[in-house]
Amino acid sequence: MTTAPSGILTAQTTPAVARRTWPRWLALGLAMLAVAGTAVVWDGGGARLLLGAVGLFLAVRGALLVRGARSGSLGDVPDLAGSAGSLGGVVLVVGAAAVAVALVPSALAGRVLLVAVPVLLLGAALGLLTRRGTPRRGGLALLVWSVLVTGALVATGTLQGWDRAAGVATVVTALAVAVLAVPVLLAAVNLRAVAAGPEPARPAGCAGCACGAGGCG
Repeated sequence: MTTAPSGILTAQTTPAVARRTWPRWLALGLAMLAVAGTAVVWDGGGARLLLGAVGLFLAVRGALLVRGARSGSLGDVPDLAGSAGSLGGVVLVVGAAAVAVALVPSALAGRVLLVAVPVLLLGAALGLLTRRGTPRRGGLALLVWSVLVTGALVATGTLQGWDRAAGVATVVTALAVAVLAVPVLLAAVNLRAVAAGPEPARPAGCAGCACGAGGCG
């Protein structure tokens, strides 16, 4: 097996798995960039586009977690499967609610982003601060960024109106989506390199069938 050289993909990946996976990561990264760019230039619809795209992603991920917990593909630990199923259910509901709000032709999507952006940034920063090393330093930087963004949104809403502040929140969300697309695209490139590599050699004296049946030590 080969370890994919990416911060996103830490699990060992074979060339066969990488060949199936890298196009999905590439498509996801390009879609994220397209959504972010369109949301910035689409006056009046950018917030709905962002909220709908994020909601759809969360709904799909939540559904996959729920299905994995029910099928047992997440592991044999009951507590792990139970927590994953519960988390998946919450993520699914939140994603579906976001999609529903995005489908409403009103300014509600912008108001939702206006509240959600500071909350999510602060929550992510606090989550990183509980770790050690590089993640903790990243959490400190994100905490400062969260305070600055929250202050800018409050100042904009107070001085120029909350509709204007919702527009700023839309731009901030689009920027965050574009930034997150970068490691996704890097993961696709790294997986493409793994896919081009040779398949791992079998141990000497292995006929293949015995190992596949779990017979080889």
